[in-house]
Amino acid sequence: MDPLYLGILVLLGAFVGFAAGLLGIGGGMLMAPFLTLLFTWRGYPVEHIVHMAIATSLATILFTSVSSVRAHHRHGAVLWPVVWLLAPGILLGSLVGAQIAGRLSTFWLALVFAVFVGFSAVQMLLDRKPKPSRELPKGAGMFGVGSLIGFISSMVGAGGGFMAVPFMVWSNVPIHKAVGTSSALGFPIAAAGTVGYVLAGHGTPTLPPGTLGFVYVPALLAIAAASVLTAPLGARVAHATDTKPLKRVFALLLFVLAAYMAYKGLRAI
Repeated sequence: MDPLYLGILVLLGAFVGFAAGLLGIGGGMLMAPFLTLLFTWRGYPVEHIVHMAIATSLATILFTSVSSVRAHHRHGAVLWPVVWLLAPGILLGSLVGAQIAGRLSTFWLALVFAVFVGFSAVQMLLDRKPKPSRELPKGAGMFGVGSLIGFISSMVGAGGGFMAVPFMVWSNVPIHKAVGTSSALGFPIAAAGTVGYVLAGHGTPTLPPGTLGFVYVPALLAIAAASVLTAPLGARVAHATDTKPLKRVFALLLFVLAAYMAYKGLRAI
């Protein structure tokens, strides 16, 4: 890997990690479009670029979620019983979602990503918070919710917070505990989703060197190393500043990235 490419990946990891810590957003929603742009620049096979970007983005959450959940756990903000109830469904949904994503064409995968990132941008821009109206479901209900969160998160390479936090707030979980619990859900999403993308891409002869399935390992290592360092810094800044104006700016950025991914999908037709 040449120094320029490595430097760009490290900067991307630093930026995404800081943004995730600062705004509590899933870094994958920012990372996947930028990786798509970088992989296009590097001339990787067009039919695999979006799959590689989403898979690699999801795999980085294996590293960033650990530091995030440790910080939330120290503040008593992780509801571990809720994590254990959602985790089985999340594992299944993430594994299945990655397998299906691996078999989708670039057009459909990019379209799915663009739709959900655009939806998340709208939510962030409007800053709507669901009103508590019920309690968390039991048993099979939690398995079903976990499966849906894992399925969609693995399809877009995100940690699940864009779905898990509103769901828990709607179910009368205090917002800070919803965010903390959601951070703990990122690891099973990333673990099962990464395995799914590795299996889905296994044996594909046209993937570039350095890939493990659809996961591009050099980019994963460079981005993870940088983002793990900057995510805690972003979290500290968040506690000292008003992040609402920044959230609006990042919402607009997400719209641009969603539009770019839709463009990539249309170009692949």
